[in-house]
Amino acid sequence: MNHTPRLRTVLSCTLLVVSLGAGATACGADSHPLASRPHDATGQVAFSAPGGSTKVDLDKPLEVTAKGGDDRITDVTAMDTAGHHLAGELTADGTRWHSTAPLAAGARYTVRVATEDEDGAPGARTITFDTAAAKKTLKVEFGPEAGKYGVGQPITAKLSAPVKSKQDRAVVEGALKVRSTPVVDGAWHWVDDKELHFRPKEYWPANGTITATSNLEGMKVGNQLYGGAAKPLKLTTGDRVEAVADAESHYMTVLRNGEEINSIPVTTGKPGFSTRNGIKVVLGKEEFVRMRGTSIGIAEGSSDSYDLPVYWATRVTWSGEYVHAAPWSVGSQGSANVSHGCIGMSTSNAEWFYDTVRQGDIVKVVNSEGDTMEDFGNGFGDWNLSWAKWRKGSVLQAGTRDGSGPADAARLRPEV
Repeated sequence: MNHTPRLRTVLSCTLLVVSLGAGATACGADSHPLASRPHDATGQVAFSAPGGSTKVDLDKPLEVTAKGGDDRITDVTAMDTAGHHLAGELTADGTRWHSTAPLAAGARYTVRVATEDEDGAPGARTITFDTAAAKKTLKVEFGPEAGKYGVGQPITAKLSAPVKSKQDRAVVEGALKVRSTPVVDGAWHWVDDKELHFRPKEYWPANGTITATSNLEGMKVGNQLYGGAAKPLKLTTGDRVEAVADAESHYMTVLRNGEEINSIPVTTGKPGFSTRNGIKVVLGKEEFVRMRGTSIGIAEGSSDSYDLPVYWATRVTWSGEYVHAAPWSVGSQGSANVSHGCIGMSTSNAEWFYDTVRQGDIVKVVNSEGDTMEDFGNGFGDWNLSWAKWRKGSVLQAGTRDGSGPADAARLRPEV
């Protein structure tokens, strides 16, 4: 009984040897591991890129060719130290492979080539080379600074040089990555040739984490223009704080995570100085500001001229619109609009508002006779664009439908 399992094992091996044919064994120590190991194919393969210290020209494709008529190339992989694969094509007869994408600037590549001779014996060769540095570099600076913000804060990407063509913009936009936890849908929007903004379809999730990174370094953007390194950005968000100022009822309602936490009597811009309608984002806070009419074009000494010390000022536009203490207009707050465009309230209410909001929180004005907040250039009016219009400003998402096709690529992935 003890010999039976051993006999069965020997018989199994014998049968496998027969079925696999000569030169192959299924068990035992008589196999030859070097028999299938690829041989050095140095004499069978030629590269257009020289090794050593010579820098490879960025304007020329990489080529790998089989030397002689008996050997063929079966596979080529080319990858730089950043882990980016270089795309390429191999001819049907295996005699030539060439790159189909631009080489990265200032990069070191490792190229591995697999070959096969007329008898089917595999061969392999590896070469490393460095590419030339870029003559022109496109730098990217993410904003705002790292920190904690409100749910309305857009991510900005400022470029060191203009990028105009759709093709070049696609390269840039595709290399700028934004990730959010929790996951949301979002997109980049080209503000102009040198600036992009990123926002979700809705506001950012409360108490979330957002990261922005760039894979543009070394990538060819346009004619002799290559991407440079970019410092990654990490933000967190606080509660969802929104203030809605109704210029008709003369009250501001403040909500935290959808629940009302205060209702404040206010005054907004009087006729001729009406406060802008629409969604604005808190840009910053100043305990004290000296406000002068001349800063907004009011002639000194005129009936509308003013020069006032202002406290607890929360800025919402670069042109000078604030939410601030206005003790001189307390009698009109809650009943009339008498300001020059700012949202005025009592000193105690202004201090409470100042302490409650942070940069990136939302201030929305409704029912004013003024114009709508500018989309760009005077702060962040980004949220006044519909999602459809916002996506038209993206060269990668313009024309796609919500939740389908290329739009799926813009879904933000959780931070790893």
